[in-house]
Amino acid sequence: MNNRVELTVPVDVNAPVEAVWRTITDWPGQGDWMLGTRVEVVGGGDGRELGASLRAVTGIGPLGVTDTMDIVEWDPPKRCVVRHTGKVVKGDGVFEVVELGPERARFLWTELLDLPLGPLGRAGWPLVRPAFRAGVEMSLRKMARQCEQEYRRGA
Repeated sequence: MNNRVELTVPVDVNAPVEAVWRTITDWPGQGDWMLGTRVEVVGGGDGRELGASLRAVTGIGPLGVTDTMDIVEWDPPKRCVVRHTGKVVKGDGVFEVVELGPERARFLWTELLDLPLGPLGRAGWPLVRPAFRAGVEMSLRKMARQCEQEYRRGA
């Protein structure tokens, strides 16, 4: 049985594609908008290149899940794919930015996750999915506001 699930969450941003791309690929800066998550680049300069390695920790205080990732596709300012290589989180994360106009873009965050725990993970996904999606939606709304503010300030 296939334990891969897909979740895509879109958000529209009142800023150009390039501004959205800068915000979403500022890996350490993701901690400013991604719920309960800290991200660091562990290999590959500033992390904005094919083959770069990232490490994210999601949780509260000392309790957290570590998510290691490698950038396996890099097509700025349109698409980045990370491969989750951790013990718990496995699969692919896809970041896509679509131009909606000169100063408007849509960011689509897709997770193609290989659920842990076999049939138990598959059975539990319908219970976990709504909370996971709500957390991503809240994070992306915060990212959009932050990106728009930085763009208006000329950052």
